[in-house]
Amino acid sequence: MTSTPGSAGPTAAPTPPRSEEPMRVRRFSRAERWVHRTTAALMLLCIATAAALYVPQLAELVGRRHLVVTVHQWSGLLLPVPFLLGLASRAFRADLRRLNRFAPYDSRWLRAVRRREHGPQARPAGKFNAGQKIYAAWIAGATLVMLGTGLLMWFTGLTPLVWRTSATFVHDWLSLGVGIVVAGHIAMALADPEARRGMRTGWVERQWSRDHHPRWPADE
Repeated sequence: MTSTPGSAGPTAAPTPPRSEEPMRVRRFSRAERWVHRTTAALMLLCIATAAALYVPQLAELVGRRHLVVTVHQWSGLLLPVPFLLGLASRAFRADLRRLNRFAPYDSRWLRAVRRREHGPQARPAGKFNAGQKIYAAWIAGATLVMLGTGLLMWFTGLTPLVWRTSATFVHDWLSLGVGIVVAGHIAMALADPEARRGMRTGWVERQWSRDHHPRWPADE
């Protein structure tokens, strides 16, 4: 039996190429996206119905004031529900801890914003930057105050008149502040398509995460 030339030599299998780094990274879980969407829908419903109640031109256009009041009350009452249900998600709880932790580099981020400095070195941020942390804290506190004052206005027989009058004053002016802040939040989201993609699909480009959240890996 004759062997073909080279048959006696070792037949080494080709070495597979080293896997490249994934182009995308996971930013939000499905539960987190669900909490954000439902909370946003309820918040926008509260703002829209409040505008229909307090702006005369919109009130005349919409009409059916009793229905608008009912929708406003129940959408406000349901506003904390997505958050409470989201606590069952480990990823959601982990991000809450990140939002609740103000790191030393967050102060640098705020100073850079004030000085209009840009870039990963000027604006260091973990998974969430300082602006997002402040917004989350503010909107959570405002929601609780709005819920409390709204309940005082809803159940009129439970508190004295002076309490209801004060609650109405706080509720009305804070609702205006919430509307302005939420409008700013939407405007910033519209200016960053990749951030919107992260909330829509759960994934973002790795290069975007390095540019906008350079301390994200260390923040895990």
